[in-house]
Amino acid sequence: MSSSSSTKVKASHILIKHQGSRRKASWKDPEGRIITNTTRDSAVEQIKAFREDIVSGKSKFEDVASTYSDCSSAKRGGDLGPFRRGQMQKPFEEATFALKVGEISDIVETDSGVHIIMRTG
Repeated sequence: MSSSSSTKVKASHILIKHQGSRRKASWKDPEGRIITNTTRDSAVEQIKAFREDIVSGKSKFEDVASTYSDCSSAKRGGDLGPFRRGQMQKPFEEATFALKVGEISDIVETDSGVHIIMRTG
């Protein structure tokens, strides 16, 4: 099954960093003041609320990512572009490859923080 290892996926994500995140700074919080005061539970609550708004149609994934994501991909509406296995942190990769195009993941936790992922290709 070596062909599956070279398969690329495309995805967008929304990241909320917290006190336990590997890097406690982001484009919207360069000093990390908000991030260092955000508990993991609080980050999970935020991302759950974003997911509900997106799934219900109240908000667009890209808009939420652009405004709230702690990843620099926020500039592109959360778009990470194409990647293959081995390029992302394992939990992120596994969640993305398990999604169908257009599907949005449940909460995924990595060393970076908590994410929701939308597979786009």
